[in-house]
Amino acid sequence: MAKTAGTAATKTKKSVAAKEKAESFVYATGKRKTAVARASVKPGTGKLTINGRPLETWGTRIFRLWIKEPLMLADEAASKADIDVIVRGGGIPSQAEATRIAIARGLVDLNKDAALKDKFLAYDRGLLVYDFRRTEVHKPSRSRKGARRHKQRSKR
Repeated sequence: MAKTAGTAATKTKKSVAAKEKAESFVYATGKRKTAVARASVKPGTGKLTINGRPLETWGTRIFRLWIKEPLMLADEAASKADIDVIVRGGGIPSQAEATRIAIARGLVDLNKDAALKDKFLAYDRGLLVYDFRRTEVHKPSRSRKGARRHKQRSKR
């Protein structure tokens, strides 16, 4: 009888440890136009990979700086987290913005820190809040020229 009680206790300890490990792992999503970025953030040494590649080899210098903004603002929290981002769809600028949103949301969720959230919102609200803007649908007259383009009319 003692053996069954002992194994039940060890199973409980293992399940508690598994739950704690699972809770320290956070998924966050960022979207911009048609680009979707999914970031998995977990405690670690500060590594950042995008689509399996380190940040230093992804995109251009400007887009890398966009992505580094939440990391620079979160400073200590970012250096204690490993971030792996998968980003699909859209163009390179939209992917960069979706990635920075996913990273910022992931860091806030992992640390559960209201001060960090306030810091992000004070710096740039776009780090945490979805940008709903889209291109306007082209209308029938002169549609290929633009959404609101019409033929020029003479008054006299």
